[in-house]
Amino acid sequence: MSTILKGIAASSGIAIGKAYRLVEPDLSFRKTAISNAAEEISRLHLAINSAKADLEVIRGKALADLGGDKAAIFDAHLLVLSDPELLISIEEKIKSDMSDAESALKETTDMFVSMFEQLDNEYMKERAADIKDVSKRVMAHLLGVKLPNPGLIAEEVVIIAEDLTPSDTAQLNKQFVKGFATNIGGRTSHSAIMARSMEIPAVVGTKNASDQIENGDIVIIDGLHGEVHINPTPEVLKKYEDDLRNFELQKSEWALLKDESTESLDGKRVELAANIGSPDDIEKVLTNGGEGVGLYRTEFLYMERNQLPSEEEQFEAYKTVLEKMDGRPVVVRTLDIGGDKQLPYLSLPSEMNPFLGFRAIRLCLDEQDIFRTQLRALLRASLFGNLKIMFPMIATLDEFRSAKALLLEEKKALVESGILVADNIEVGIMVEIPSTAVLADQFAKEVDFFSIGTNDLIQYTMAADRMNERVSYLYQPYHPAILRLVKMVIDAAHNEGKWAGMCGEMAGDEIAIPILLGLELDEFSMSASSILKARSLIKKLNQTEMRQLAEEALSLQTANEVMELVKNKIL
Repeated sequence: MSTILKGIAASSGIAIGKAYRLVEPDLSFRKTAISNAAEEISRLHLAINSAKADLEVIRGKALADLGGDKAAIFDAHLLVLSDPELLISIEEKIKSDMSDAESALKETTDMFVSMFEQLDNEYMKERAADIKDVSKRVMAHLLGVKLPNPGLIAEEVVIIAEDLTPSDTAQLNKQFVKGFATNIGGRTSHSAIMARSMEIPAVVGTKNASDQIENGDIVIIDGLHGEVHINPTPEVLKKYEDDLRNFELQKSEWALLKDESTESLDGKRVELAANIGSPDDIEKVLTNGGEGVGLYRTEFLYMERNQLPSEEEQFEAYKTVLEKMDGRPVVVRTLDIGGDKQLPYLSLPSEMNPFLGFRAIRLCLDEQDIFRTQLRALLRASLFGNLKIMFPMIATLDEFRSAKALLLEEKKALVESGILVADNIEVGIMVEIPSTAVLADQFAKEVDFFSIGTNDLIQYTMAADRMNERVSYLYQPYHPAILRLVKMVIDAAHNEGKWAGMCGEMAGDEIAIPILLGLELDEFSMSASSILKARSLIKKLNQTEMRQLAEEALSLQTANEVMELVKNKIL
């Protein structure tokens, strides 16, 4: 009998195949007393070293297949296995309790996981997930149990699991693994992000897929609508086979647009750029026809490591991106740490609401040595391409002026020391705070460009933490209040002869794109895999008509009304 499970559409596309249940091995054990603590600690270290060797192999595969920012997840796992606080705690438990290594490992890591999960901080919750993943690997080596290896799958399947750890997802072979469904997870979980990078259809948060689905069941993963069909009827199977063929045909048609400009039916030219996290992402930008980089998140250079990156390390990373983009614009966002992104080696104070706290430009203006190092590296790299520098989280004109003054000071010092610097670097800001959008007409007199960061702008405008599932219904990109703020920013830029872009998730959203075209947004920056689809859509739109659509959307009262308007008139 056919069954349909509802979940969260985590990665778009359709997959049809036999179910492969990724079942966790039995890692249970019986606690035993020991007589020799030194021997038990030696066993522990052997298991840890074996786990490190596993992770080095997995990291290498992730780096080759997915790029540096995804491989950085396993840098984090390796850091966990080298964390002296964790290791010493396990060793002390072995010695003080005369406990076997398995018990000491489990009790200690459970304590750390529980502690991190109770913190109201998404970054710390991710660290808890990292510790769980790593401790499971060490435990398997202690018990002599082999962990499942998704990398060994050699037939076309869809994977069904309680959850997929980053280690699992990084080993998936796209040739054979056509999609996956999990019981838990959300669109921002590691596995969902990796699935989108690999363009594998995925549905997460089904609650009970692993209980309902048996090995060999025929399963449809509908990553477009967030549905999982188990043993579908012939009619449903035929429909989805047709949908899959149409989707693949559509992707082939989009691929033909790779080297075309992005132009509306009536000749309005816009720029489609990509958001990246590391130099390794550039290949996907170019193969997907990206016309620039609209957001280079430089914080990935700082994360998952034990110390700040040097000026030389940063210079090489920025230079590599600029050279690979070969004259296309590259907007580099200066360090945006804080909120859900923490640097353990900076020892920043714990905050009640880190999203509204000491983060991004606020931190950089206070920690000027860190900021000046990054600015020097950027300025030195500016000769190698079309660099634009963007300051995040700007709330006041004074903040922008202070940040720009530091940039000019470092430029002057470099030039005086005989180091060449490009003289045409545009300097702009991310607009993600409502006060900045409201005062955009004044900012536009001083900045060279705006890039609207809708992820934060929406949560600040609606007073709804986007990480909080209980208020997620308020995360409404189509809300007329958001659209009005976006219009204010774009109009303010154009009135001063400046350009305005958008680098939040909204820029690649098929409901939002027609409205943004009508509001005359100049640059749309999105995940690389969304560019060709967006280009195809824009080529079918008439900007004059979209202006009328945008005007109508601005007059509506709710986000649902805006969504229905676009669906009825465009999609």
